Amino acid sequence: MTERTIHGDACVAEGAAWLAGRDPRFERALGLVAPLPVRLRSDGFAALVSAICGQQVSVASANAIYARLDAAGMTDPQVVLNHTEDDLRALGLSRPKARYVHALAAARLDYAALRRVPSNEVVSTLVAVPGIGIWTAEIYAMFSLGRADVFAAGDLALQEGARQLFDLPARPTDKALRIMAEDWSPWRSVAARLLWAYYAHMKSREGIR
Repeated sequence: MTERTIHGDACVAEGAAWLAGRDPRFERALGLVAPLPVRLRSDGFAALVSAICGQQVSVASANAIYARLDAAGMTDPQVVLNHTEDDLRALGLSRPKARYVHALAAARLDYAALRRVPSNEVVSTLVAVPGIGIWTAEIYAMFSLGRADVFAAGDLALQEGARQLFDLPARPTDKALRIMAEDWSPWRSVAARLLWAYYAHMKSREGIR
């Protein structure tokens, strides 16, 4: 695997400078929101369990549920397999999410191997597991594996950030934004950080809560 990975602030700054040199709109946005966050996190089973917890609930609710799972040892795949889906539901997971966490544990993914394979293979491996969609897989590749050239085009905040920054008539679709992002390679993950930050800045400026 020869893809570039992001290791810290210097990598993000390098990518941001490249994007600013490529498009003056990125340069303008960077002037408003720099420095960009690194946002790296750990990889493995627990990271994906956390992502499942966060689906369609508030951050506070997701954190509370994950904390209960972690306290019960349910961030270890073997511990999960030693319990039923009802046991997971008793800790706060919905029925579908309990099924997803159980399926993830049963998949017995080789997380160390995922660090060494191309990003498209990471995504295809993860989406084969029930409950892991493309967005979750791409976010995992971006932040748990630190891949520099991945872009979660299905993210609504990225779509809205792109609409605002590039003065588009409407929020771009997943497909349209993915095509746009091809011009931002090999730093698409940094472009995502920039668009997220720009979107947050614009929301704050408009007084939206």
